Amino acid sequence: MSEIIEYNDFAKLDLRVGKVVEAEPVPGSRKLVKLIVDIGGEKRQVLAGLAKWYKPEDFIGKYVIVVANLKPKRMAGFISQGMILAAPCGNDEKPVLLTVEEPVEPGARVC
Repeated sequence: MSEIIEYNDFAKLDLRVGKVVEAEPVPGSRKLVKLIVDIGGEKRQVLAGLAKWYKPEDFIGKYVIVVANLKPKRMAGFISQGMILAAPCGNDEKPVLLTVEEPVEPGARVC
């Protein structure tokens, strides 16, 4: 189990519903997929370490959960502007994308 946090710590996360509108492999990487995600009025480039389990076309049109206020990070020569959530993580099982049961307006906050 992880460290117990206060609600105020959780409230710092900006979790948004995003719709994947583009996806392609990252050249030279076996792990990364480059996604363009509509998070409501803004499209973000997000790199996901899911290429072992998913083809780029598997992402198109999916409504995913995005950590929208994560500090941008350079990976494989590209900037990632968020994180797509999946479970389980940290082992070699196929991660399942966290999605919404019904389409939700891109950019909707997760609470």
